[in-house]
Amino acid sequence: MTTARHDEIHQLLTDARSVCDLLRATAGKYPDHIALRSYETGVEWTYRQAITRIGAVAERLRELGVARGDTVALMMRNIPQFHIVDAALMMLGAVPFSVYNTLPAEDVRHVLANAGACVVIAESGFVPVLRRATELGAPLGQLLAVDAAAEDGQDLLAELAAEETTFDFGAADEVGPDDLLTLIYTSGTTDPSKGVELTHAGMLTQLRGIHAVHPLDGHGRQISFLSAAHVADRWSSHYSAFMTYANTLTCVADAANLPACVAETEPTVFGGVPRVWEKFKTALELQFPGDLLAEVVADPALGQRLLQRLGLGSTLWAVTGAAPTPRAVIDFFVTLGLPLCELLGMSETSCAIATNTPDELRPGSVGRALPGVEIALAPDGELLVRGPQLMRGYRGQPEKTAEAIDGEGWLHTGDIASIEDGTIWIVDRKKELLITSGGKNLSPANIEMAVRSAGNLISQVCAIGDGLPYVVALVVADPAAAGAIDTSHSDLYEQVNKQIQRANTTLARVAQIKKFKILDSEWTPGVELTPTLKLRRAAILDKYTTEIAELYTASSAGVGNVT
Repeated sequence: MTTARHDEIHQLLTDARSVCDLLRATAGKYPDHIALRSYETGVEWTYRQAITRIGAVAERLRELGVARGDTVALMMRNIPQFHIVDAALMMLGAVPFSVYNTLPAEDVRHVLANAGACVVIAESGFVPVLRRATELGAPLGQLLAVDAAAEDGQDLLAELAAEETTFDFGAADEVGPDDLLTLIYTSGTTDPSKGVELTHAGMLTQLRGIHAVHPLDGHGRQISFLSAAHVADRWSSHYSAFMTYANTLTCVADAANLPACVAETEPTVFGGVPRVWEKFKTALELQFPGDLLAEVVADPALGQRLLQRLGLGSTLWAVTGAAPTPRAVIDFFVTLGLPLCELLGMSETSCAIATNTPDELRPGSVGRALPGVEIALAPDGELLVRGPQLMRGYRGQPEKTAEAIDGEGWLHTGDIASIEDGTIWIVDRKKELLITSGGKNLSPANIEMAVRSAGNLISQVCAIGDGLPYVVALVVADPAAAGAIDTSHSDLYEQVNKQIQRANTTLARVAQIKKFKILDSEWTPGVELTPTLKLRRAAILDKYTTEIAELYTASSAGVGNVT
């Protein structure tokens, strides 16, 4: 049902020429509404306070020589200061972009060099890795701190505490739809990270498309905890919650605090990668052993009580994306009474290509394309996307841009998909399909999702079998679930074996896992995982060559044979 507030936001998005227009209108209309808060420190800023600080920071940066079109790197955790500094740069017509906090110095060097950053603004804790990046050849330029005086005295402490500003926000009228809004660096699953150039027009198209398929009233609550270097947080937290919907945005600097923050904040909109939802599911299953879903089916009110316990009882839109989500996880939350909507997005498309909505949920799919997004399938099944929200190109890499976007304007997503009655179903990444030595084409993502859907003991799994006679798996046990098993090491193998057996019953015989090995430690971003928690398959294959070889040995210690 359309409300007056829906229409108001629709008009706001329609009238905007740039994202600057969204923030100025929202801040002007709701000056006393809480815009930003920090979960850790309790700091809260109204829109009046936020826009004042944005003006003060913008004025200072202009004095330092930052001008329209300049690129400025930001390296911060999820803190309110990020949104102030990023918005200040946007108002100047500069191009702010965020650097993944977990990147090693060499990768930071690559990103800064590719972007041509003239200034870096960071929390003091990241100064050492930035200094190391400069030693490796990064053009650091000026370095400013947001939380402590830098060694050379360059900081923004006074501006971030300002109570008044003389900055002329009318200068933002010069920022147009075709100007660059930000750079999003890809997570580098298979290739070196590329800088995706997103325009104001592209992001406005994204925001309009989402509001068209699932309009929200705003004035709700959201949580920023995913990296701001990822397009999902940049879209959902920064441009959507903060600048468009006037949702109070609570920033969580330490991801370990997320469950407590969700319980306290009770977000009205909440999105997370699949692992976040899996952890919520496991937490409830460990608190309520037995057949929890059967109890919920018998007593639907129990589902609402459980959602309230998590802090999701008031959530109007729950989103999962960035990687495939196990069907069992989606079904779990749907049964509790929370439609968990899988979304398909890419940095190259300003975020969402397609999404499910609570009113039109097709579990296992990524829903329908947003208005204005054209979709098609290449002869080999690769999903193609075209529309005004596509990137301008990869920063300084025209040859890579030409590989990604063909002469007819179609972006080649790299996803193998099927389309049924307008609904998109993802099969796997094109580059990640396994071809066994017997010539069978298999989807490792489907195998891995089957395993993760079959229980809560296995938190991470990598299916292996390309050019090999059968499929094996490296697995990592969930610490919480494994700790609940008061058993010996051999019994842990037995319980993992049972979960894989259950998964195998849902897979074709050729795709079934024949052997597995439990690893001793969880996989982490920057090593086995990308910053968005996707598997870095090449890195895993390289790091665990010995363990993989053992899985193809007739008999080897520490290897589980699936029976």
